[in-house]
Parts: sequence; structure tokens; C-alpha cells
Amino acid sequence: MAFIDILLKIFKDPNVRKINKIMPVVDRINALEEEYSKLSDEQLKAKTAEFREILSKRPTSKDSKQDRILEKQALDDILPDAFATVREAGKRVLNLRHFDVQLIGGIFLHEGHIAEMRTGEGKTLVATLPAYLNALTGKGVHVVTVNDYLAKRDRDWMGRIYEFLGLSVGVILSSGEYNSYENKKEAYKCDITYGTNNEFGFDYLRDNMASDINSLVQRPYNYAIIDEVDSILIDEARTPLIISGRLEKSAQTYQLMAKIAPLLEKDKHYEVDEKNKNIILTEEG
Repeated sequence: MAFIDILLKIFKDPNVRKINKIMPVVDRINALEEEYSKLSDEQLKAKTAEFREILSKRPTSKDSKQDRILEKQALDDILPDAFATVREAGKRVLNLRHFDVQLIGGIFLHEGHIAEMRTGEGKTLVATLPAYLNALTGKGVHVVTVNDYLAKRDRDWMGRIYEFLGLSVGVILSSGEYNSYENKKEAYKCDITYGTNNEFGFDYLRDNMASDINSLVQRPYNYAIIDEVDSILIDEARTPLIISGRLEKSAQTYQLMAKIAPLLEKDKHYEVDEKNKNIILTEEG
């Protein structure tokens, strides 16, 4: 027996331990299936408002990090019921039922982990579980895909589950009507927004070049699910997103900055990187 096999026999596969840890949650979701199957369509749809009411009454904190922890705890509390709701909606709207392996994948995605699943195990359906749960906060969810075809397909296909449950769904594409400013503004306001990694990235860059706050299309970031995560975060990340804008009145800008520069204080308004000969403005600067 190989040394690694001996270690696995003694300590067990870490992935198996993780799965065993969340199986009680899967059992709770399964235990709710019969109850939720007896609900009418209207009763099932009403669950969304019920979950949002629960989240609105959760404890809050002025510290953003602590508040995020409290929000996560509140989402964890309603996770079994929310997943059971999505499973039942999937059966009624798409005639697709989430199996245990998909529930496991959904829990791992909600926890912020990578869920590796084989072809045919229904990754697209898995994403509906954590997407719905995290969209209940009203802060928005991004589902990032590798190309326009998948973004639109998944929005039109899985979007039927979300819309059945009362959530809004949008999509941003790199061309056509979906690439217009008006569509993007509306798409980013939706509870769940589908799009490609490139388009999300370019919209971020465009927002950082905007001269007016009303010209921004994205809102503060909350939660994202990335399809083909190895491709997007490793392969695609090797190609930088480059964007440029027109240079206007550059001479006047230099003259203005020449007057402002002497007023700035080192360490307070800017920091100096001696090694690379760079100057970086602080937030106050």
C-alpha cells in the first residue's frame, strides 16, 4: 500500500470530511421536500417575501466586516428552506429536480468554495441554489460565464426559476441591445445578473473612468458565482483588460496639477515608492 493511501486511510480524504460535515444540512433540505411539494404555486412564491422579511430583522453592526458575518449567519439559518424552495420551483418550472450532489455543490458555492463537478452533473442547475439564497439580501448576485452564448442561455433557462419566485434577472453581453448603457443600468439593478468575465471587467473599468456618478452602471459588489473558474481566473486572467478614453484639455490639466502638487504632503496625501520611482495617492490625497 502506498504511503499516501495509508495516510488517507488514517486521516481520510479532506474532501470527504467536508462533505460529511454538511450532509446533515442536505438531510434537512430533503426532509422539507414533501412539505414544500404540497404548497400551491402562490404559497411557494410567497416564500421569497418571507425569507426577505426574516433577513430584514437580522442583527446589524456598524462595522462592515462584522455586519457581513451577521448577514452570512442569517443566510445560513434560512439555507435549508431556501434550497428546498428552489428545488421545488425547479421541478415545477423546468421539470428538473436538484439531486443530493447538486445540493452539496450549492452549499459549497454559498460557502465561497470551489465545487468541482463532472460533466453532466448539472452545474448550471447547481448555481440556482446559492444565487437565489444570496439574492434575497437585495444586494445583487453576478453569475459569471465564459462567453455570451452561455450567459444568455443560462439567463433565459435558469432565469425562469428566479422569475417564478419573484426575483428579477438581467444579462449583459458584449454586443447588440444587451450592450447598451440603458440595458446595463437595468441589468445591474436586477437581483441576479448574468454576463461574461470580460464584460463585467470592462464595465468596472468604464465606471472608474466615468466623470459623473449617474453614469455608473454597476452597484457595490456583493456575491458572485464563477462558471469554469479555472478558465476564468487562471487562463483568461493572463490577458489584461485594456481600455482607453479620449484625452481632452491635457495642457490645462497639467497646469492645474502643477498648482496642486505643492500643496500635497508626503505620507498624508501621497506615498513614495523609492524602488520603482512611483508616487501613489492616498485616499485623502
